[in-house]
Amino acid sequence: MIRILLAEDEAAMRTYLARALENAGYEVVAVDRGTAAIPYLEEYHFDLLLSDIVMPEMDGIELAQRCAELSPKTKVMFITGFAAVTLKASREAPQAKVLSKPFHLKDLVLEVERIFGQQAQASI
Repeated sequence: MIRILLAEDEAAMRTYLARALENAGYEVVAVDRGTAAIPYLEEYHFDLLLSDIVMPEMDGIELAQRCAELSPKTKVMFITGFAAVTLKASREAPQAKVLSKPFHLKDLVLEVERIFGQQAQASI
């Protein structure tokens, strides 16, 4: 089963995203800030880090950089409502997919499936 670490500081959005991904068949661990995600990355394997970019303490870009050190095989996808932040993310974490808010849950699930669909086809 594909495991996703979700870092989103907004409680309603975090619950909403986690539920959508779980309903789509993914295992989700949700945390409320980047700093809370680090121990999970140190301890467990995740296939995807899904992170808001703008969060207190540690933003999503810093978190993605730490993720690359701690768990280099983990893919990264950002979610953000800020266009300027999207440009920064594209520069500083070019391998990451950025999904801009607002988006439909089905768009999120499709993007996640696309990330792992390509992987699944490559291993055949």
